[in-house]
Amino acid sequence: MTYILNLETATKNCSVSVALDGKTIVCLEVAEEGYSHAEKLHVFIEQALQQAGITFQDLKAVAVSHGPGSYTGLRIGVSAAKGLSYALNLPLLATDTLEALARKIQVEDGEIIVPMIDARRMEVFSATFNSSYEKKEETKAEIIDENSYSNSEEKLHLVGDGASKCKTVLTSENVIFHDEVIYPSANEMSRMSFEKFQKKDFVDVAYFEPFYLKDFVLTTKSKA
Repeated sequence: MTYILNLETATKNCSVSVALDGKTIVCLEVAEEGYSHAEKLHVFIEQALQQAGITFQDLKAVAVSHGPGSYTGLRIGVSAAKGLSYALNLPLLATDTLEALARKIQVEDGEIIVPMIDARRMEVFSATFNSSYEKKEETKAEIIDENSYSNSEEKLHLVGDGASKCKTVLTSENVIFHDEVIYPSANEMSRMSFEKFQKKDFVDVAYFEPFYLKDFVLTTKSKA
């Protein structure tokens, strides 16, 4: 039995899950404007383990969402994950925040999922995934305007708090907004982290850093 503790703190959602063989058995989370991650994260970790009926010694790995997202949120989650991994001598796994957000919905074959995390003004962190959650366009920071995604012929399913603010700008008929999906969650991390665990796709606890997207240049989609 492979128990993995998953931590998602890249956005306003402070989320913790305990998974058994890739399936979530407990998930605790709260999304607040004040970013209460520092106060809530360790409480959620202890409560999640108690509700799952296990202890730290039962865990096989710790997983953390590596970004992109909030600088403060990512630092809190990664610091906690690294501390637990080091103290318990457990492997550390890092999962893609945007993929976790994309996995909150299902689409038909040939359609595209565009998870968007709010940056500021009309800026978002985004990527594109197909119906199998394979990344088709790499993560980037971009400024959304009326020409963004204008060349796409596929149906585009936009999710996340970054997508919600774009509704007045992206008005093409092939763009579908999933307003009920706002933040990534540790629930969707469960399968992702287990697959990485099976592949032994671990990160170095000493040198691992969150993916802040600092070095990316903000761009706008060009007119074709």
